[in-house]
Amino acid sequence: MAMPRTFSLLAGLVVLFLAPALVQAQSKEEKRINGAVVVLDQIMRIRETKIPESLLTKAYAVAVIPGVIRAGLGFGGRFGKGAISVRRADNSWSNPSFIKLTGGSWGLQIGISETDLILVFKNKKGVDGITGGKLTLGADASVAAGPVGRTGSAATDIKFDAEVYSYSRSRGLFVGVALTGSVISIDDKANARFYHRDSVDAGEIIYGDIRPPQPAREFMATLAQYAPAPGSAIQYGEPGTDDGESSSGVKTFPVYTPEPIPEAVPDPDE
Repeated sequence: MAMPRTFSLLAGLVVLFLAPALVQAQSKEEKRINGAVVVLDQIMRIRETKIPESLLTKAYAVAVIPGVIRAGLGFGGRFGKGAISVRRADNSWSNPSFIKLTGGSWGLQIGISETDLILVFKNKKGVDGITGGKLTLGADASVAAGPVGRTGSAATDIKFDAEVYSYSRSRGLFVGVALTGSVISIDDKANARFYHRDSVDAGEIIYGDIRPPQPAREFMATLAQYAPAPGSAIQYGEPGTDDGESSSGVKTFPVYTPEPIPEAVPDPDE
C-alpha cells in the first residue's frame, strides 16, 4: 500500500514543479501577441502621430514587433520578436505568424535601448521573402521611414513608393525609422508552440484555414479596426483619448540609416 501512495506523491510533486514551466512555455507566444496588440492600439489611439489611413487601408501586410532590443559599444546590434498578418482577398486579416528581426551597424553607439516597431508592407513581395526564408530590408525589398499624421486625407500628397514602411516608438516618441540591412525571418518554433503542432509552415498559417487561438483573433481584430478595407473608416480610441482634429497634417522625420552588416545580435532563445 505504501508504494502506490509514494508513487502518487512523487507524481504530484513532478506535476507541481513542471506546471510553471509548462505554463510559461505556453504563454510566451501569447505574451508576444498581446504585446503587439497593445503597441498597435496605443499608437493608433493618438491621432497626432498615427500611421496615415491612406497607407494602412492599402497595406498588404502589417508586422508589429514589441520591445526590440538595440545594444552597442561601437558595434550596434538589434534583435526583436513579433508577429505579421496579411490582408486576404476578402479584406479580412490572416492568422498571425511569428517573426524575428535581427540587424546591426557600425558607428558611435553606446548603451542599450528598447523600441517598439511597426512595419507596413505595400505588396506581397516582402511577405513572400519572409515566408520563403528571410527578407533583408533595403536589399530584397525597399524600405523607408514611414510618415505620420492626423488624417488620411493629409497623406494624399505623399508618394508611397517604398515596398515597406517602418515606424519606431521609443520613450513615448513615435516616428518613422530606417531599418536598412535588418533581416526578418519566420520564428518556426514559436509558430509550432502557439498553434500546437509539431511543425507548421508559415504559408499554411497565413494562407490556410488553421483555427486561430484567442490571442491571435484579438490581433486580427485590432488590425481590422485600424487597417480596414479601402474606403472604410478607421475607428479610433474611446472618448477621452487624444484624437481631436488638427490642421498639422502629415509629418516626416529625418533618420539615420546605418550601414548594414552580416552579423546580428544572437537569439537568446536559441
